[in-house]
Amino acid sequence: MLYFENDYCEGAHPAILQKLIETNMEKLPGYGVDPYCESAKEKIRIACGCPGADIFFLAGGTQANAVVIGSVLSRYEGVIAAATGHVSLHEAGAIEYTGHKVLQLPQKDGKLQADTLLSYLLDYYADPSHEHMVFPGMVYISHPTEYGTLYTKKELAGLSEVCSRYSLPLFLDGARLGYGLVSDGTDVTLADIARCTSVFYIGGTKVGALCGEAVVFPKKAPEHFMTMVKQQGALLAKGRLLGIQFDTLFTDDLYQTISRNAIETANVLKGALREKGYRFFLESPTNQIFVILENALMERIGRDVKFGFWEKYDEGHTVVRFATSWGTKMEEVRRLVEVLP
Repeated sequence: MLYFENDYCEGAHPAILQKLIETNMEKLPGYGVDPYCESAKEKIRIACGCPGADIFFLAGGTQANAVVIGSVLSRYEGVIAAATGHVSLHEAGAIEYTGHKVLQLPQKDGKLQADTLLSYLLDYYADPSHEHMVFPGMVYISHPTEYGTLYTKKELAGLSEVCSRYSLPLFLDGARLGYGLVSDGTDVTLADIARCTSVFYIGGTKVGALCGEAVVFPKKAPEHFMTMVKQQGALLAKGRLLGIQFDTLFTDDLYQTISRNAIETANVLKGALREKGYRFFLESPTNQIFVILENALMERIGRDVKFGFWEKYDEGHTVVRFATSWGTKMEEVRRLVEVLP
C-alpha cells in the first residue's frame, strides 16, 4: 500500500529521534522551562527577525488554534475566517467549543482577500444593530491554505493593513509553514509573516517533528497565556520533548531543508499527473495536490493507494488529495505513477 493520504504519515526526522535519544536521561525542569526550549526559542527569534518575540510550544495544531483564539478574544467576539479555513471545517467545532463563533467569509482558492474583509467590516459597522451581533475580534488565515495555496507578500500586507485599521489581531496558522516557505515562486519569508501578523505558529507535526507547534507572538503574548495553554490541555509536563524537536529543526536550517523534499516530490507527481491527462481541481504550489477522479477510478486506485477524500465534485466525480511530505521518497512517487492508469 502506498501512503499519500496526508503529510504526517511518518514519525519524525532521524535527527530529531537521535537528539531525543541522546538527551533521554538528562534530568530537566518541566513545562518548557528547560535549556532546550530556551535554545529553540532563541533560534526561532533569530529566524523570524523578532528578538523580543514571546514563544510557546504547544502539543498540536488544533490546540494551538483553540488556545490562541480563546486567549485573544473577549467573550462577545468571534474570529473571521475563510469559509474553507481549517477552523471552519476540520476542527470539529473546537473554536465554537471555546465559546467563540467562526465568522465565515467567501474565499478565492482558499484565501481570504483584503477587499472581502474590508467590505465585511464596513457593512458590519454600518449596521445600526451591530451591537446585537457577534463582534469580529480576530482574523484567521493559514499559510499554506487548506487548499495548499499561498498568500503573496502583497496579499499578506493587504490583510495586515485592514486588520490594523480596525485593531483586529491577524492570526496565521502555519501547520504546513515549512512547505510554504520553500515553495517555488513564493515571496513570503518568516520575517514577513512576523511583521504582518499579531501571532502565528510554526508547524512541527506535519514538518518533521513527532508532534508540536511553536506559537510566536512577534511583540507580546496576552497576559497569562501559559495559564490558558495549561487550562485547555495543550501543555506538556515534559516540555523538553517539544523544545528538543524545535531546537533540532532550527539548527543548520533543517526545517526548510527537509521541507524542500515535499515540494520536489509533489512537483514530480504533478508533472506525471498532467502527462496522464488528469484534471486538477485547482493549482496548488505546495505539497497538496487536488485531483478530480471518476468515482469508479477512485475506488480502483484506492485498493493500492491511500489518499484523502476531499469533496464531492458531481454525481460521477470526487475531488481527492494526494499529499507528499518531508519524508516522501521519490521511489514512492514513481510507484504511484505506475499504479495510476
